[in-house]
Formats: sequence, C-alpha cells, structure tokens
Amino acid sequence: MNKPFSPSCERNRDPILAVLRQRFADRRQVLEIGSGTGQHAVHFAAAMPWLTWQCSDVAENLPGIRMWLDEAGLVNTPAPIMLDVESGPWPARSFDAAFSANTLHIMGWPAVEACFDGLDAALADSAVLVVYGPFNDDGRYSSDSNREFDRWLKARDPRSGIRDAAAADALARNIGLRLVDDVAMPANNRCLTWAR
Repeated sequence: MNKPFSPSCERNRDPILAVLRQRFADRRQVLEIGSGTGQHAVHFAAAMPWLTWQCSDVAENLPGIRMWLDEAGLVNTPAPIMLDVESGPWPARSFDAAFSANTLHIMGWPAVEACFDGLDAALADSAVLVVYGPFNDDGRYSSDSNREFDRWLKARDPRSGIRDAAAADALARNIGLRLVDDVAMPANNRCLTWAR
C-alpha cells in the first residue's frame, strides 16, 4: 500500500496551524475526528509538541494514517483509533480539545448530528472544538467555487453537502459549546472555534 497523500492538506495546513497554535496553546489532549491521510496530525503534532494528538477515522483509513505516524515517529501521536461517528465506539477518556477538517460536508446530516452527540461525552467541561472547512451562511454560498463544489459533492453522494454555519452552531450549542471565533481561510474555507 502506498502512503496516502492529499494536496489540499499540504495547502491548508499552515493557515490552520496558525489558528490551532492560538486555540490549543493551553490544551493537552486533542481528539481529531476524521484524520483522513494523517498528514494534518503529523504536521500539527510536530509543531505543537505539548499536545497528545489522537487520530481517529473509519477502519479503512487507519492503515494510511499509521504510515504517516510511523514515518514521523513522534512521541505525541498514539496509534490511531477506529471511530465511526454514527456507530462508535467513542473513546472513553475525556479530551480538552477536538479538531476536524473537511468532514462535515462529507458526512450525511444524521452523521453530523451524531458527531456532535459523541463529542458531548468525549469533551471535557472546559474543552475547545475547532472545525475547518467550507460553510454557508443562511443557505448562501460564499463563492461560485463553493457552489460548484457542493454540486459535485451531492452528485457523488446526495447525503453530503456544504453545511450552514448556523446549523453547525446550533448542534454545538446543544452540547454546551459557544462560538468564540470564525476565521476566514484560503480557498473560501473557514475555521470555526467553539469553547465550553
């Protein structure tokens, strides 16, 4: 098996890191939802060695993530865990931070709801959640490219699609998180940060 590679991860990792350096400066245990290739985990864990960065993803993505983690050999990236947000199993321990990139628009809406429900139990009382990706405002696309991307997503899987920021915020508020930051990112993406 070849090590998986995502060009978009290489492009967006430094703008995301700028946000995480600020938001995770006083954090210790991060749960990453949907680690994908594992590229983000390696980059962020190397840049923020005070964090233990716990990767998670569906079973089929774990071998690729392991390749990235094994090659990097970082002491703060434990073995990735299997996590399907709808069926679990969610980790039993409590995290003071969580991160996810480019996942909410891939999942169906019931999975997005299940993700926030799962985070409710997985996050500590004072936790911070950072989510990166494209978002709409009141059903409006932020760009023509996002409109085209949404069309492509729905053609591939009708359950997927760019989520409305207010809808994500409502799910976050239901689990005691309040929106503390909304940072515009390159390529018409955003970093939303919530805190308990």
